[in-house]
Amino acid sequence: MGMSFDYFYRPGATLDDRQFQKLGKELKAVAEQCFDSVPHYQCLTGEREELKKCLVIVARNQQGETLGFASSLVLSVPGVGDILHLGLVCATPKARGKGLTHKLISKLVVNYLIRRGLVRKVWITNVACVLSSLGNVAMHFEGVYPSPFRIRQKPSKKQKLIAQAIDKHFRKEIAINEQAAFDAKEFIFRGSVGGTVFQKEANDVRYHHRNPLITAFYKERMDFVQGDEVLQVGQASLFTYPRYLWRLSRLKWKMRRMQGNNPAVLP
Repeated sequence: MGMSFDYFYRPGATLDDRQFQKLGKELKAVAEQCFDSVPHYQCLTGEREELKKCLVIVARNQQGETLGFASSLVLSVPGVGDILHLGLVCATPKARGKGLTHKLISKLVVNYLIRRGLVRKVWITNVACVLSSLGNVAMHFEGVYPSPFRIRQKPSKKQKLIAQAIDKHFRKEIAINEQAAFDAKEFIFRGSVGGTVFQKEANDVRYHHRNPLITAFYKERMDFVQGDEVLQVGQASLFTYPRYLWRLSRLKWKMRRMQGNNPAVLP
């Protein structure tokens, strides 16, 4: 499937009214195919002030039809600096299973890194109950906590600072329930999406990662009935992708030897 990608840097501040309204309609049309009810959240609010905070990338097919989008936020954390929150990713049913969500996030992150002109790493965060999303972040980014690939490691000082900042200052921006309890040891917001369009069922295989060991690692940490979400904190750089390919080759080799052992022994 041939695709093109359009990147919008803080569209609430850079697009004229006609362009802004056109983008808003595109995003909403995709979201309507992903949610029973479109959430009033982030880039889907249609509000300029909200979209001034967003980085958006849109995928289209060769006929110009919108297939999906990713929208991220830049947040400033004292003692750390700017972090990139990966935010919201949606793909239409016809585009699912083709690796589109990974392409969207990868291209958005690369555009952000290039725009900053940085070779050094930047911090990224993700908050989700979707097991495939959690697994992809664990696989595609570096030093992620919590992760099945770093089962014996504890969060670093900066990862703890970022988690505390999200807990105390950025719940509204990330759509974390104000009443949810933050489990600082496990990096989980307990009861964050209960009763919302974001809540998922534990056994709904549509949202599982293709690797059952990765699915099991995150599934065992959350209570899906009460609506838990996992906070992931990791890093990205322009060298992330080649490092990911190396890690993936290692992982495949080890998994062939594991033959279904406990996910706690993943590399």
